[in-house]
Amino acid sequence: MQASGITYDEALREFKKRFLLQVLASHRGNQCKAAKELGMHRNTLSRTLAELEIEPSQVRMGLKRPPRSERPVFDTKQAAR
Repeated sequence: MQASGITYDEALREFKKRFLLQVLASHRGNQCKAAKELGMHRNTLSRTLAELEIEPSQVRMGLKRPPRSERPVFDTKQAAR
């Protein structure tokens, strides 16, 4: 990272962003549960997410299954052969 010219502040911001996204994803976007796991107040987590420009609703949307119209259709008759 240092060799590519990333500053300490940028590296720290990127680490925080990835770390919080991972914790949020493990709790399906639930900020209360994520904050409890992180040992912080939910308001602090919410403020940190806003500073890092992370939308918890996008985390939740990314974890949902696509609508039936977008799911691949498998032919069970051909699969049995």
